[in-house]
Amino acid sequence: MGIITMIVVGFIVGLIARAIMPGDQKLGIIMTIILGIAGSIVAGYLGAALGFYSAGEGGGWIGSIIGAIIVLFVYGLVTKKG
Repeated sequence: MGIITMIVVGFIVGLIARAIMPGDQKLGIIMTIILGIAGSIVAGYLGAALGFYSAGEGGGWIGSIIGAIIVLFVYGLVTKKG
C-alpha cells in the first residue's frame, strides 16, 4: 500500500508544482509522478540538511511541492533546447 500512496502523492505534488511553475512543461503522467516523488525526496534531504526535519521524517506537502518546483526548474535547464 505504501508504493501506491507514494505514486498518488507524487502525482498530486507533481501536478501542483507544474501548475505553479510558469511556462509550458510538456510532461506525461509518468514524468509528473516521478517529478512529485523526486520533489518529496529533495524536500526531505534539503529539510534535514537545514534542520527543519529530523532524519527519516517526511518533507510534508508544502516542502514536497517546493522540492518538485526545484526539480522541475533543474529539469527545464537540462532539457532546454538552445
